[in-house]
Amino acid sequence: MDSWIDRLATTLHEEPLSQQETAALLEIARDVAHRVERKVTPLSTFLLGLAVGRATAGGSTRAAAFDPTLAELRATLPDEG
Repeated sequence: MDSWIDRLATTLHEEPLSQQETAALLEIARDVAHRVERKVTPLSTFLLGLAVGRATAGGSTRAAAFDPTLAELRATLPDEG
């Protein structure tokens, strides 16, 4: 998986995901799938990416934008059930 996702990042002219980003994205995807609905998982990660991209376009680094944006997504999740 790592080599494919790294190739995809390169193809899209993006920096490959760090191990920490990969772990955080997989964790939030799992949480969305179980606490909201499985079919909205890719949509939530797409929106997360858009928000991080907007922050980087505004001058933030990806590293500086990722955690706060992820925290905002996490804050919208319903309580575990």
